[in-house]
Amino acid sequence: MINLQRVLEATKDHANVVVPELDRLVKLDPYLAPYQDEIRRRYYIFQKLLKQLESEEQGIDVFTSAYKHFGIHINSQTNEINIKEWAPGAKAMYIRGDFNNWQEKQYPFTRDQWGIWRGTIPHLPDGSPAIKHGQAIKLLLETSDGELVDRICPWSCYVQRPEKSNVYHGVFYNPPEDQIYKFKYSQPKKRDRLKIYEAHVGISSSKEEVSTYENFRINIIPHIVKQGYNTIQLMAIMEHSYYASFGYQVTNFFAASSRYSTPEELKALIDEAHKHGLTVILDLVHSHSSKNVLDGLNMFDGTAGCFFHDSPRGYQTLWDSRCFNYLTREVMRFLLSNIRYWLEEFKFDGFRFDGVSSMLYHSHGLAHHVIQTLFPESITIAEEVSGMPTLCRPLAEGGAGFDYRLAMAIPDLWIKFLRDIRDEDWQIGHITWTLTNRRWSEKNVAYAESHDQALVGDKTIAHWLFNEQIYSHMSVFAERTPVVERGLALHKMIRLVTYILGGEAWLNFEGNEFGHPEWLDFPREGNNESYKYARRLFYLFEDDTLRYKYLKAWDKAMNDLEEEYKWLTATNAFVSRKNEGDKVIVIERGDRNLMFIFNFHVSNSYTDYRIGCGQSGKYKVVLDSDAKSFDGHGRINDQQIFVADNIMWDDRPFSFQIYTPCQTVLILASLEAKN
Repeated sequence: MINLQRVLEATKDHANVVVPELDRLVKLDPYLAPYQDEIRRRYYIFQKLLKQLESEEQGIDVFTSAYKHFGIHINSQTNEINIKEWAPGAKAMYIRGDFNNWQEKQYPFTRDQWGIWRGTIPHLPDGSPAIKHGQAIKLLLETSDGELVDRICPWSCYVQRPEKSNVYHGVFYNPPEDQIYKFKYSQPKKRDRLKIYEAHVGISSSKEEVSTYENFRINIIPHIVKQGYNTIQLMAIMEHSYYASFGYQVTNFFAASSRYSTPEELKALIDEAHKHGLTVILDLVHSHSSKNVLDGLNMFDGTAGCFFHDSPRGYQTLWDSRCFNYLTREVMRFLLSNIRYWLEEFKFDGFRFDGVSSMLYHSHGLAHHVIQTLFPESITIAEEVSGMPTLCRPLAEGGAGFDYRLAMAIPDLWIKFLRDIRDEDWQIGHITWTLTNRRWSEKNVAYAESHDQALVGDKTIAHWLFNEQIYSHMSVFAERTPVVERGLALHKMIRLVTYILGGEAWLNFEGNEFGHPEWLDFPREGNNESYKYARRLFYLFEDDTLRYKYLKAWDKAMNDLEEEYKWLTATNAFVSRKNEGDKVIVIERGDRNLMFIFNFHVSNSYTDYRIGCGQSGKYKVVLDSDAKSFDGHGRINDQQIFVADNIMWDDRPFSFQIYTPCQTVLILASLEAKN
């Protein structure tokens, strides 16, 4: 058996290890040269673990297939039910439930030397399984002090909350063959230029209720497709007994949340997304676990350890949760199998890993080795705040292997500006610095706001901009106040400048594409269990008399423009102007020489304003935030052609003059550049 602690300590031989593409990494970033020894050490540990898993566990393929034999399974040949659990601290284990009228010790398990318990329930006299599909079940454990405690199987794929109870129970999930969803559509190949729609199934309705997988499939996916997104990131899918945790207090890691319906409905949702060519990413929470005992992993075997550190290190006080002991072999088996389970059984196309910073130094690339070996078309995104180098570089270079990291500093920038700084005092250079301050050759997901900014206690960008007038002045018949004028302008500008400069992928949280007017607050004791703010008011953009339709149109226009010009993968971004006095930013990005002219000044519009450019010839207008189709004033003639002069400006070889109205952005494309 693997002693991972010993592996971590046995690193004295790492100096001679060969990291296949380390030279390439150091060439990309010479500042990493002094840290080559540390990179070799990490790679050595990663390789040593792989070799031990190969020799002791029959390799990664077998090791990560544990979900197929751990937990509660039916033998399709004999209809016996076999149970296999890891609970090293337990003195005894049994199973009980509806099937045996909750008798306590009818079915005792046996234990091996590694703390793995096994039990078998024979079939009934008529040959049918003793436990029927949908029946409630629980494991019964005897703790070291002799107490009998109920627990949910950690590998359960379906759990439910009984009516008038806050505690979930396990459900024997064995639907008839005709009720098992059969996938019809192929998964998309690994794509770049991600345009991500971050969504939560439960809030995806205008009604005060918990919405369903079916509603999302029927009503939300068409909206996502129409808006031009190519990727869905689904939150709060892994079961979490506390709805208000937003899915980040996971209790049952293999269970798709039953509050939205069955696993088969989730599979149908994902298949429908694939039908439209969408990539579907799961928000995966392996950084910590709910501290629930009765329906979670905490105290599973009666001890504070088992899946977690049995020390202060095992408690995350900020999140009020438990921290995994990643050095334990069975924890590694559990979590790596969990990765495989979601990719294999539900056809997810990748993950957004939550809270990566808390587990960076213990993963050693194993998770990505599993993903890239068994599911090479999958995409991974890291939520990570430390800025650790090589996070998004290949394993062969000694990196962690992620495809993207979230550009988490950007939303903080916008909230600080909107909350604390007058528009007149916005520092243009600080905006461009924050948007471009990322590691070269490590891709970022740019976003102006995500679910974090929508939660109660914070405000969305739309809410910051419009304040109370978001409730009173969003009608096209209402007075167009200075607050509304500013809000409409800056909402468009903030999102586009982030989209252009902030990364190699783009993310929008559900509802923000049309300036959703309210925060998110899930039903809880503090709000009288209200669902009023646990929903998305999609009807707002469908009402032709409200201005939300214009923000939605701008969101679609941004995505459509990126789809045409493909700037997210362009490497030739150039900020030629960031004028603090004029409050003007000029950006060139893309092989077809897109020019983005942002005028953030609160009142100054500029006539005959000279703009430097890298391409000679003619330029046309391809997008204008001031267009009437986006509730602007229509001050720019979108048929106008701009001809570049042979005049150097802002260190660019050519230039032309334009009219740039205050608080607008104008996008031009070269007519000379090749398609």
